[in-house]
Amino acid sequence: MLRPLRYGDEHDLLDYRRRTDVCRYIPSEPLTEATVADFITERMGLTEITCDGDRLILALELDGQVIGDLLVRGGQVADRQTEIGWVLHPDFHGHGYATEAARELINLSFADLQMHRVWAQLDPRNTASAKLCERIGMLQEAHLRESMWFKGGWSDTAIYAILRSEWRG
Repeated sequence: MLRPLRYGDEHDLLDYRRRTDVCRYIPSEPLTEATVADFITERMGLTEITCDGDRLILALELDGQVIGDLLVRGGQVADRQTEIGWVLHPDFHGHGYATEAARELINLSFADLQMHRVWAQLDPRNTASAKLCERIGMLQEAHLRESMWFKGGWSDTAIYAILRSEWRG
């Protein structure tokens, strides 16, 4: 089930987002007991994309437990593009949950938000996310070398995308 983050998700979020291996390829630092409530407060109201730069943050819930969180970020609304992203608890890797959730983000972007293009950016060393992008039909459009200063070093960026006309739903 996908739903907005809410108070009460603290324990589940800390269970995976406090891990350095989970945060290795994402911009945020590991959560702590002191930062998790602010993390939820900042994101729980992000539930629609109507203006340039809006974000939609959703919890991925399985049997009452939050096992991941998801992002849909709008660019300029006139360009009709969204960026998608995901973070999944490692204990739930390999069961298809991230694939199912990412497909739902694409469906949401094309069907509900009427977008033209959906894209994802990732560190190419994150092979699990690269394979996920390919599995859901996204094509690698770019590999930017040392394109950003990230967590103390230069990092490459891979861009994957899919167009509405290519999406099979």
